[in-house]
Formats: sequence, C-alpha cells, structure tokens
Amino acid sequence: MTEQEVFHNELLNDLKSGTLVLPTLPEVALRVRDVVDDPEASAADLSEIIITDAALSTRLLKVANSPLYRGRIEIDTIQMAVARLGLKIVRSLVTSLVMEQMFQATTRNLDDRLHDLWEHTIDVSAICQVLASKHANIKSDEAMLAGLIHEIGVLPILMKADEKPELLKDTAALNAVIENIHAEVGAEILRSWKFPEALVTAVAEQNNLTRDSENGPDLADLVQVARLQSYMNTDRALSEEELEKVPAFKKLGVDTAISVVELDENSDEYKEALSLFGF
Repeated sequence: MTEQEVFHNELLNDLKSGTLVLPTLPEVALRVRDVVDDPEASAADLSEIIITDAALSTRLLKVANSPLYRGRIEIDTIQMAVARLGLKIVRSLVTSLVMEQMFQATTRNLDDRLHDLWEHTIDVSAICQVLASKHANIKSDEAMLAGLIHEIGVLPILMKADEKPELLKDTAALNAVIENIHAEVGAEILRSWKFPEALVTAVAEQNNLTRDSENGPDLADLVQVARLQSYMNTDRALSEEELEKVPAFKKLGVDTAISVVELDENSDEYKEALSLFGF
C-alpha cells in the first residue's frame, strides 16, 4: 500500500470515527448566528456584535455599498447596513467575510498552498455571484458563501498532511487524495457548523457532475459551474464535449464554450465581487 493510500484510509477512518480535527467557525460568526436565531433579538443587538470587530465592520460596509446591495443613499454605519440588508443576509455576509481567517497557515509548509486555495475560493465565489445575479431564486449572499466554503474540506486534509512531510512534498499524490475526499470532509464540517442543507449539498455534490437537480438551478448547480469555469484555460479544464454532459450548465443557461466572467456584461460585476476580498 502506497503512502498516498495509507493517508487516504487514515482520513476516512478519522472522519467516520469523529476523530478528524475539523475547523471551527470564528467566534464573531457564531455570535452573529446566535443573535439571528434568537426570535427576540433586534437589529441593534446584531450591530453591537459586529462593531466590536473594526476590520469586519469596514468590510461589511464595503459590501453593503457594493453594486450588489447599494441603494440611493450611501450606508455609513453598521446599524444602517443591518437595517437595509436584514439579519439573515448579514449573517451570511459576516460568515463569508471572516472565512479568510480560516485559511491562514500555522506552519511555513502550508503557507503557499493555503494562499493559493484562498485565491481559488475567491475566484469561484466571484463567479458564483455573477451567476446568481442572473437567477432571481438564488440569493447573492448565499452564492458568495457557497463559493467560499466549497473547498473548506481541504483544510483538515492539509493540516493532517502537514504531519507527513514526504506526502506534503508529493504534490500529485496529495492533490489526488484531496480531490477524492475533500467534498465529503467539507460536508461533514458544514453539518458540524449546523449550516443549511442547501449549502451542505452544494459542497457534497460539487464533484457529482451527473447530478440533475429536481428544482434547479440551485446552489449546487452554481458551485459546479463556477468551479468548472474557474478551470478554463488551465490543465484542469474539461473539454467542451465533457461540459455539455453536465446538467448544471443547462440549468443555469450557461454556454459551455464561454467564460461568464469574460463577457462584457459580467466583467465589472466579477471584478467588484473580487474586490470585496481585496483582489
């Protein structure tokens, strides 16, 4: 049995036994969720939590004033942002905006990989937002979050791989393990975070390219198409013939031969979505 196979089996066993160390949501995201879930909580209660984090407050105001949500009057306080966006949207946005904290390397060995992983999730998230803007039944805040969490399962895999220097150096072998299991690990993380089933499904089904959603398009369709579009012009790109067989493209009405972010009507929207995270 190769080291790759041993590592893969260890991951599966740890996942099934509940001993795999899963990441936890940042404290501010948990506090925000608790407030939103409390039927007696108010917008003022939510604002009080957010303003304790200066960096988060600044980024939330940026999102609130972005083309996705901007109204006729500029928002300059967190209280105004919560009032305009609503508690549930703010909950999704806060979770999205603090997600970057989880992609910070704790060892030098992981720094480059986590940096690249975060950049890719930002790209997929931005494409998700562009796609969501074309479909009234898909919310932009949920699309943003779905893109940002679609590879969350890679984190505990990399953390465990960091204990095996030889495997960490074998990029091809490690990538193969990640590709095989990260969606399953990611879905388990989201269940532990008590995320909505739609988001769990989006992560769990991202590699199931034969999936045909019953009431689509949905978040899973969105993530599939955004991922595959992010691979265009790379060695991970599927052929047009392969893409034609993916039901999610038809559900979303996306041309398999064209990158949605290169269309003039979408390019500014894509850049705006990237800028929300400093890109």
